[in-house]
Amino acid sequence: MIDPYSYRIQTIGCQMNVYDSERMERLLQADGFTPAPANDEAGLIVINTCAIRAKAEQKLYSLLGRLAPLKKANPHLIVAVGGCVAQQEGGRLFSRAPQLDVVFGTHAVHRLPLLVDRARGTKGRIIDIETHPLQNDQGMTGPAPQPGGSPIVRFVTIMQGCDNYCTYCVVPYVRGREVSRTPGAIVAEIESAVAQGVRSVTLLGQNVNSYGGREGYLTFPELLETINALDGLEQIRFITSHPKDLSDDLIAAFGTPGKLAPHIHLPVQSGSDAILKRMNRRYTRKQYIKKVEALRTVCPEIAISSDFIVGFPGESDNDFEASLDLIETIGFSSLFAFPYSDRPNAPATTFEPKVAEKIKAVRLQKLLTVQKRATAQYHQQFVGKETEVLVEGQNRHPDRPGAMQWYGRNPQNLIVHIDADPGAADLTGKLKWVKIDRALHHCLKGTLETRPLQDICCCSRSRKAKNVPGGIY
Repeated sequence: MIDPYSYRIQTIGCQMNVYDSERMERLLQADGFTPAPANDEAGLIVINTCAIRAKAEQKLYSLLGRLAPLKKANPHLIVAVGGCVAQQEGGRLFSRAPQLDVVFGTHAVHRLPLLVDRARGTKGRIIDIETHPLQNDQGMTGPAPQPGGSPIVRFVTIMQGCDNYCTYCVVPYVRGREVSRTPGAIVAEIESAVAQGVRSVTLLGQNVNSYGGREGYLTFPELLETINALDGLEQIRFITSHPKDLSDDLIAAFGTPGKLAPHIHLPVQSGSDAILKRMNRRYTRKQYIKKVEALRTVCPEIAISSDFIVGFPGESDNDFEASLDLIETIGFSSLFAFPYSDRPNAPATTFEPKVAEKIKAVRLQKLLTVQKRATAQYHQQFVGKETEVLVEGQNRHPDRPGAMQWYGRNPQNLIVHIDADPGAADLTGKLKWVKIDRALHHCLKGTLETRPLQDICCCSRSRKAKNVPGGIY
């Protein structure tokens, strides 16, 4: 007999969705639900969805198809779909998935247990799609672990929604207009996380740079300064930033000694001014480069990652070449790149001419090849040097069967695997020096050093730095 109060949550999409899924877990557990080890042992299956790209939406329908036999075998199983696709499609999902019981939007996460109870009690289909925005801290509370279950790293949502209306994007339509949490609630959440052993927080929002603007709260740099003062916290990161809202004060924050890590994810989307204008990004290639130069002036060792879209409607060969040239010009530490796909409600759906799928595929591969070379060169700079690493835990050693290795991230947000004495004390949550021995495409590998932490020097901690080219210590 399957316990009706056992659950599984499957997450598709970004860090915001991961955060939302953790909120769902806490809500369900507070209502008496317990995690199930597999889908066929669950009385409730929740799919938290992403609508940013067509591929993410296709994953939902594929997953729903695989759940149909489980629903047939267990008619009491409740299947729920939440998140951005739920907000976008609403009741239309029921016609595509007869096995579906609950559809709840991005503003209804905090009502999930109630919706499940209603579906179970009425044995009917339940839909909850609010269209008005959340207010302040409504439905956005509670710290969430980073994927992988690290006990010392947490995501903290500081705002949701977006007011930018880029022509390719559905976020304003599925998550609503920008709503910022109160500074007090954010600080209280982080203090609670630190009391549980968390040492690094990543602040989340569709556009963190505009935090507090609508409500008249602190500016984002002022919020960072407030969080920086919290005892017990070692590191602050944030995602995502819109280049047009990257203020001089935020740039200056990277040059101020403190806990802000020297890494920024700054999506550019295209290197062509013509395409940037069609995308309604509201900055030019020259303005983007100028902001990157300003960041590197105040913090030479800062890592800059980005996003690109290839094959946006009207993108010519010259437009695409401008993107490749920008990658070479900037020298990104890493990037995410995606082929353009039409999304419901997004204005670009009506834009012509469309770029053929075959051309998009070729361009994407070419762009990724250029960035792969750039990433390899960036990682290679660390070899033979020492870097600070906030150790997050252990995983299996790929070269020694049965052995374990430590892992963590350096200030530039690169994953570092560490060979260390297996009999050594637990390093989880500790800041350690690591000498980098090898650079791989997705990570660095190194050995533990024994120098005292007081000697650590990076732009997120101290300006009494050793003069090392490129700012890599």
